[in-house]
Amino acid sequence: MLNRQTGTVKSLKKITEGLEEALVEIQGAEAKAYVFPFLTGQLQPNDEVLLNTTAVDLKLGSGGYHFVMGKLQDQQVKYTTPGHIMKLRYTPLQLKVCAVEEPDSPHHALMVRVQSLSGTPVICGSLHSMLIPCVCGLVSVNPRLKIAYVMTDGGALPLALSQAVASLKKNSLLCGTVTTGHAFGGDYEAVNLYSGLLAAKEILKADVIIVLMGPGVVGTGTTWGNTALEVGQIINAVTTLDGVAYCIPRLSFAEKRTRHLGISHHTLTALGKVALGAASIVLPALNDGQKEIVLTQLKREGMEKHRLIWGRGHDGIRLACELGLMMSHMGRSYEEDPLFFLAGAAAGEEVARRVNCELM
Repeated sequence: MLNRQTGTVKSLKKITEGLEEALVEIQGAEAKAYVFPFLTGQLQPNDEVLLNTTAVDLKLGSGGYHFVMGKLQDQQVKYTTPGHIMKLRYTPLQLKVCAVEEPDSPHHALMVRVQSLSGTPVICGSLHSMLIPCVCGLVSVNPRLKIAYVMTDGGALPLALSQAVASLKKNSLLCGTVTTGHAFGGDYEAVNLYSGLLAAKEILKADVIIVLMGPGVVGTGTTWGNTALEVGQIINAVTTLDGVAYCIPRLSFAEKRTRHLGISHHTLTALGKVALGAASIVLPALNDGQKEIVLTQLKREGMEKHRLIWGRGHDGIRLACELGLMMSHMGRSYEEDPLFFLAGAAAGEEVARRVNCELM
């Protein structure tokens, strides 16, 4: 069900390219709302708007923001850009994109030809908050690497919602982005993960590809009811396309929920039961007690086909701090949950070292 309210725009503030924050008045009270001008058209103060208030009403993790669905005043917008692929299909907000695979795309002929990642390393993980430490881990070892981010549709669908991507691009740490499935707003659009990976390699010329969902993950406290299981499917896609898969485990000893303590059950299920191909699991340095817990978890879930690599991650974290890049996970900072962020940075550092060895 969709909870809806009407409101009046009082002011607008740009957050990222493609995302604005609106202060709106709803029945005499002020509230914040996200605006995607690409979907709503450009708004102005005093515009009457229709708001989706469901997440705030349910006290979900949208940061207390409503979402503007559109202006109430009559408006006509017609785009004449190329493309026939629809995302958010068969919903009132279905939108046209020009996917790299389709005949209208200048990359269509290339996408017809390419069939393999040819050994390109692909780092995957289950949460968007792994992106900054992972990128910084890569760059701390080799600042010349071309790093592409492929965003799946397991979390938020508009890439514009990601302040992490905006900050990484501002610092020239990404060579580009690809949004796959129903995710949209990347530098390039792809119909699915397979062609998204190939686009990252062949169009963006990436040395390393990072695949993560957008902000937000769906979980239910059950084994199979979460979108983080896509990690196993990502590994399968990388294996099929002859890439080399690396996994950032969701790691924490600051978690209060036992199912996420040590290595999260999301990661364990994805690697143990969903992944058919093999991946390298990168872990940061742990103390003896933590190491015993993690190794017991991995042994219990039957991870024989995967390879365990011990890294560090501190150089990547240091670079993120030097650049002033904000790292946050479930409301926790690096100081509050260091191992979560070190896992992402360690994966980046280890992959960069292996790329360096191959280039020597």
